[in-house]
Amino acid sequence: MLLLAFDTATPAVTAAVLDTETGTVLASADQVDARRHGELLLPTLDAVLREAGTPKEKLGAIVVGVGPGPYTGLRVGLATAAALGHALGIPVHGVCTLDGVARAARDAGVTGPFVAATDARRKEVYWARYDADGVRVEGPAVDRPAEIADRVSGLASVGAGALLYPETFPDALPEAPAHQSAAALAAYAADALASGAPLLPPTPLYLRRPDAEVPKNYKTVLPA
Repeated sequence: MLLLAFDTATPAVTAAVLDTETGTVLASADQVDARRHGELLLPTLDAVLREAGTPKEKLGAIVVGVGPGPYTGLRVGLATAAALGHALGIPVHGVCTLDGVARAARDAGVTGPFVAATDARRKEVYWARYDADGVRVEGPAVDRPAEIADRVSGLASVGAGALLYPETFPDALPEAPAHQSAAALAAYAADALASGAPLLPPTPLYLRRPDAEVPKNYKTVLPA
């Protein structure tokens, strides 16, 4: 089966096509631009499908990162996944974005228990803790770094969120991938599907309210 995986929950717009029978990533693309998810995603999907030589009609499933992540970027990926899945009549599976970051770190050689953290803005991080086998054992959660310092003390850490706050994550690994990788996301999903492990529904893990909200006490202006 051919999987199309993508994620827009971090500053990266990332997409990949993976053949589940061989475990081969046929094509992948990653661009870091936190302000252009909506502009970049569809051209990126088209590019990886062309590079893989895979018409979208041959896809067997779609895998999408469900966050946690900022509201605006996250909904771009989820809405696109829902539309493609409906149009093609194929299942859409969700994967926690931090699980993809952790899988990319493991694929890059990170061993032992560690923490994955991404930038949540507002001086906060989205984070989760993983055991020596890369299995999530805590999180996902959103917190100010200082509030979780004791809980992550002594652990290696990966991700852009960890690199932003060295006082909380002194053992951050700069050589590990800082952002999401759709190739790792696809590999994670392929392993779960092969083992019969459940994946997430393609619904967002926001963990907090969006930055933009309707004012609570605005005045209405009625015509005279």
